[in-house]
Amino acid sequence: MDFLRPAGWEEALAAKAEHPTAVPIAGGTDVMVEINFDHRRPEYLMDLGRIGELSEWTVGDEHVRLGASVPYTRIMENLRTELPGLALASHTVGSPQIRNRGSVGGNLGAASPAGDAHPALLAAGAEVEVESVRGVRRIPVEEFYTGVKRNALAPDELIRSVLIKKASGPQQFSKVGTRNAMVIAVCAFGIALHPDTRTVKTGIGSAAPTPLRARAAEDFLNAALEEGGFWENGKVITPSVAKQFADLASGACNPIDDVRGTAKYRRHAVGIMARRTLGWTWEQYRASGTTLEGAA
Repeated sequence: MDFLRPAGWEEALAAKAEHPTAVPIAGGTDVMVEINFDHRRPEYLMDLGRIGELSEWTVGDEHVRLGASVPYTRIMENLRTELPGLALASHTVGSPQIRNRGSVGGNLGAASPAGDAHPALLAAGAEVEVESVRGVRRIPVEEFYTGVKRNALAPDELIRSVLIKKASGPQQFSKVGTRNAMVIAVCAFGIALHPDTRTVKTGIGSAAPTPLRARAAEDFLNAALEEGGFWENGKVITPSVAKQFADLASGACNPIDDVRGTAKYRRHAVGIMARRTLGWTWEQYRASGTTLEGAA
């Protein structure tokens, strides 16, 4: 196994173009586990640790541009207001040591359906910025996952950053695990209210071959909130609406039975998390006093 250590981003892109099979490594929290257990033996490892810009972020008027190597700890400490759902998800990642090393870019590169960042990214509305010597492109995060541990990167591309819409309303993240810490999710659910567009978006993890949005649940809820004038009047969401939303979220799952849980349990748990997180976010929205009618 050869080790590549580019000093800058352009050098990294050139190295990836010359060695398309090279596996990039920053925190190494996924890659090194696979290597240590001999599940993976790449011809080349590419260390991105010397590329400082990958560990930086910028906050714009509408989006946060998150460098691929920004560790979860930094998200928790610095971006809780702009990215509350991702900050909550970051709290559930591994141990403090893992949170100090692991990154959203690494989660995306590994593309595990159980990655903790994925539901929050889907719910927030994120784009993955990837680059090669051929140029830059942005991939909507829901199109980035192409299969179990597979993503939309071309062989010569690297993840440069993630563009995430700044929160305009409450967000939540919920995760079921076999214990309280340092655990791979049995299933996970993220939700984000977007009052500026009068929409709700979701993300489901570890309950299908890829992370995914519960689109039927979103469409139902968005229509119900609009027809009932909920965004303007801030009324309590009725139990029947919450139940239908939860049932549709559960129906979006395509899980498996494994050592962490059964498919039946995962569907049930996703429905429970969907109902609860909807309740939590909507109560936050109502309590904030920033209903659209009040804002006007």
